[in-house]
Amino acid sequence: MSKTTLYPHIEPYSAGMLKLDNGHEMYWELSGNPNGFPAVVLHGGPGAGASAMHRKFFDPEYYKIIIFDQRGSGRSKPFAEIQHNTTQDLINDMELLRQHLDIKKWLLFGGSWGSSLALIYGINFPERVASFILRGVFLCSQSELDWFLQGIQTVFPDHWKKFRDFLPPSERSQILNAYYNRLVSNDSEISGGATIAWVNFESSCSTLKPSTRHLALG
Repeated sequence: MSKTTLYPHIEPYSAGMLKLDNGHEMYWELSGNPNGFPAVVLHGGPGAGASAMHRKFFDPEYYKIIIFDQRGSGRSKPFAEIQHNTTQDLINDMELLRQHLDIKKWLLFGGSWGSSLALIYGINFPERVASFILRGVFLCSQSELDWFLQGIQTVFPDHWKKFRDFLPPSERSQILNAYYNRLVSNDSEISGGATIAWVNFESSCSTLKPSTRHLALG
């Protein structure tokens, strides 16, 4: 198989919901070789959710592929809940899932926010990590946030201007705070508009081939 080709689509052989604390439940699934080397996928976002495509990164004859939706994301419940949803909660959830699946050590595979979560888990539970495969590494540093919210305009000026101009002029000096306040609004029109603006910006600037499905939302 070519190194540039993903593996064929496969279906999970097991799936379930794992009860967490404070009313959260986490969706998980297993695919590939039940006796294979454990590899867990950490999706991005936070909040993006896992997808069937994530299974295709691994040789299903060699790997036991573990996919889960981080609390508040994807098929986990309650959806989009940000209460009791911290980074520490997420790595504790991973450790609970590892124990639930009776896995001694696993490979951590993640990109963007998923790479952040993988590294933080590794710092807290180094004895449970066999290895890392990280892409699009994001360390949650202030310089990275500043680049995403401001510096990126030097590369994508039109997309950045549209993203900034969604906000009223009085709030454009604090882009992150202004978007946050809208995204957590109880008014669906306010939160929905901010969500579309943010997704369009990120989809336009974060990949070489922006998702037409996401851009169509705008």
